[in-house]
Amino acid sequence: RGQLKIAVAAMAARCRLAARFHRVHGANVRLDASRTRATRVESFANGLCFSQEPLAPGQIFLVEIEEKELGWCGHLRVGLTAHDPQSLEVVPEYSLPDLVNMGDTWVFAITRSHNRVAAEGEEAPGRARAPHWEPFLLIEQVRIPRDTLVGRSRPGRYSHILDDLYKMNVLPATARRSRIGVLYAPQPDGTADMHIVINGEDMGPSARHLPTARPLYAVVDVFASTKSVRVIPVEYGFPSLQTLCRLVIQKHIVHRLAIDGLDLPPPLKSFCKHE
Repeated sequence: RGQLKIAVAAMAARCRLAARFHRVHGANVRLDASRTRATRVESFANGLCFSQEPLAPGQIFLVEIEEKELGWCGHLRVGLTAHDPQSLEVVPEYSLPDLVNMGDTWVFAITRSHNRVAAEGEEAPGRARAPHWEPFLLIEQVRIPRDTLVGRSRPGRYSHILDDLYKMNVLPATARRSRIGVLYAPQPDGTADMHIVINGEDMGPSARHLPTARPLYAVVDVFASTKSVRVIPVEYGFPSLQTLCRLVIQKHIVHRLAIDGLDLPPPLKSFCKHE
């Protein structure tokens, strides 16, 4: 038990360090003082960002789309690279194809749907959705608290129409407030599979046979119609009592507007509806 506590504490410390962007980034990127928000200030390219630290096995690097910019074709791109950002003489203009062409890099464009990569000789079955109130997302041997992973739209006049979408965690992947994460899961052969998580749903392996002998950094390309993203820290451990209350309440209501009629403290109502 003592070793488990040490391991959890080490993971938490590593997550705090990695939950911000690296000082090395694309020419058009501006970071805030905390290096948790990246904004592309001009054009549609030169928006490459990296995690501050290489990721640990099973550790997710999660971002939320904060701002969109009309007039461009394309969206956020995410992935992993074995290149230390500090070693790059020049940050490539694009993750696809420039950074990928440097080798040891796996990047995918985020769209409204995302296809898994089947193993050799395997058909790609449909993904089984876990209930939206399930508190953990399980990816092979990795267990991540689901609540932080889910992007939520603000409730409005027509929330009751969209509420089935909200319950199924299918806020469009490219929408404002959508949350996208990337991680790698070690395999028995010593390699790893890369997984992309969109609003609490595992998209399945996006790339296989990644080498684990070298550190792997998260790649976030603030590209085209995606203008600004923010890093979301993920706490590994048991869900808070507040989170468990929200999950139970959401399980038993018709839609989010019904929360307003419940005898609950206003902060808890707000938390249940959209935070």
